[in-house]
Amino acid sequence: MDATAKDEPISGSPAIRPRVGEPTRSRILAGVTLPETPLIASAVEYARENSETYLFNHVMRSWLFAESLAQLRKTTYDGEVIAVATLLHDIGLAEALDGPLRFEVEGANAARKFAQSAGLDDRRCQLIWDTVALNSTPSIALYKETEVSLSTAGIALDWGGWGYDSLPPARIAEIVGAFPRLEMKQRFAHAVCRIVETRPASTYDNFAGDFGDRFVPGYKRPSVVDFLTGSPFSE
Repeated sequence: MDATAKDEPISGSPAIRPRVGEPTRSRILAGVTLPETPLIASAVEYARENSETYLFNHVMRSWLFAESLAQLRKTTYDGEVIAVATLLHDIGLAEALDGPLRFEVEGANAARKFAQSAGLDDRRCQLIWDTVALNSTPSIALYKETEVSLSTAGIALDWGGWGYDSLPPARIAEIVGAFPRLEMKQRFAHAVCRIVETRPASTYDNFAGDFGDRFVPGYKRPSVVDFLTGSPFSE
């Protein structure tokens, strides 16, 4: 993993769509029609200000993929919730948000606070929290509400290539061209390993532990089985 690589300028400019029931205002970015509202514009800037460039590009690509998949499926969805949740799904990797909880929950709490400060109601804030907290657990998130599922699908496509064949190659190439990956694989792994090294107890029951197992010398997490067999009950 290369921790010294320098960020490159971002190509393309952020764009932004309103929630269900609001007057439609949109613009096109990397071939994708996106919602354009003040809330989404604020989320884009919040993500930009609190993310390294490679990570900002990742969340932008994830949003573009999520919107592309939503439009392909022709489903009804809350565009603002998908935008905010996807744009802020990795905010917990920022060192400024370091805390005792697993990084997804730290990020979910920050994203919910952002949404609450913008005046979103409890349900929309909860959808945003769920998306961010569960974004690294697609085996659950993909089966939740439409917004959570779509956002997770976009994130999963960009992160691990899941659903890569769902979109035309030209669409994927245009999105990646607008927001280059900038050594995403190495840099993301490095960011997670930093958390494993500095807050190991927050990584034992989640995917961050896999990075510890692979890359961090001396890292060892307990087995969930040990909690069951070692419980104080006699049977």
